[in-house]
Amino acid sequence: MDWKSRITIDPEKRGGKPCIRGLRMTVYDVLEYLASGMSEDEILKDFPDLTRDDIRACLAFAADRERKLVSIPPS
Repeated sequence: MDWKSRITIDPEKRGGKPCIRGLRMTVYDVLEYLASGMSEDEILKDFPDLTRDDIRACLAFAADRERKLVSIPPS
């Protein structure tokens, strides 16, 4: 999944948080819904502007960010 075609960052929207396709829905919002136990189908029903690929792009974006985090070695 190439999240770069779906996730946008605009300082004028939602304080520059990563959003889905320029909508006001943030990656964080979608991840929070998934973490709370909502299924993809429930999210899509509640937010009809979203697609299954949008949800997958959020997961890919989060995975990419996680990969880029610097690990701090134990002392």
